[in-house]
Amino acid sequence: MQPRNMSMSGVVDLAAVKAAGEAKAKAEQVRAEAARQGGSAAVPPSALVIDVDEAGFERDVLQRSAEVPVVLDFWAEWCEPCKQLGPLLERLAVEYNGRFLLAKIDVDANQMLMQQFGIQGIPAVFAVVAGQALPLFQGAVPEGQIRETLDQLIQIGEERFGLTGIVVDANADADGPAPAARPAGPYDALLEAAMSALDAGDLAGAVQAYKNVLADDPAHPEAKLGLAQAELLQRVQDLDPGVVRKSAADNPSDVAAQIAAADLDLVGGHVQDAFGRLVETVRRTAGEDRDAARLRLLELFEVIGADDPRVTAGRQALARVLF
Repeated sequence: MQPRNMSMSGVVDLAAVKAAGEAKAKAEQVRAEAARQGGSAAVPPSALVIDVDEAGFERDVLQRSAEVPVVLDFWAEWCEPCKQLGPLLERLAVEYNGRFLLAKIDVDANQMLMQQFGIQGIPAVFAVVAGQALPLFQGAVPEGQIRETLDQLIQIGEERFGLTGIVVDANADADGPAPAARPAGPYDALLEAAMSALDAGDLAGAVQAYKNVLADDPAHPEAKLGLAQAELLQRVQDLDPGVVRKSAADNPSDVAAQIAAADLDLVGGHVQDAFGRLVETVRRTAGEDRDAARLRLLELFEVIGADDPRVTAGRQALARVLF
């Protein structure tokens, strides 16, 4: 089965958690103190999504991360992709039922936190697990990819730090207003069909499903990203990495070999290597060869997402060799 919507926006190894022993000990100490005082009370589903500012970060994020992974959503009112991602994360926080806590941070009102996390574009999503900060992804990301990332995060929280989550009382909000049902989007069925095709290894079916969405809505962000990723997987599925890389190394002027190697670089998470390879190919070629390398580079930019700083740097490098 092919990977399901690879984590291309901000490729990160979630298993590389620093100072695991110290953080786990601290988390256990906090939980022991909570147990001594009678344990943590159950919270209503509405408490799984909180707004956090600089003043409350220590209490609401760092301390809470000793009992549950805290996912940080850096957003702003003017950010259009944030308006797509934010509600999705909120829905997933309730669905995961206390296995993670979602903390929303308005970057306009919390510039210091934005700088401390080194954020260069939004939406940007991080996690804090037992006091340890982890980058998750940046930009508008498909729901399937987000679920995979959350599942990895929760698994690490449980296995490495013993985080069991927080208890949720589903009836606690019963007296309040009923949550609004999420209306089905006009393309939900097609997007789900694309995800199912990816799960089944049917890359051609996934490509067609995404194209069906884009035929009606050419700017649909999830379909554009999904199509770029599915087409990349389709291109590399039958490649022999050893043969491709040897050919690229032995024949620097072979544009097709450099393009194939760049595809493999990106699938392997070597984003900057892929971009650098194609920028160099554009620099040393002309005519149709140059156009082929340039167009493939633009396609790989789509896989990563326009908000990623590596794409910004790649576009600047491309402009320098073109002009």
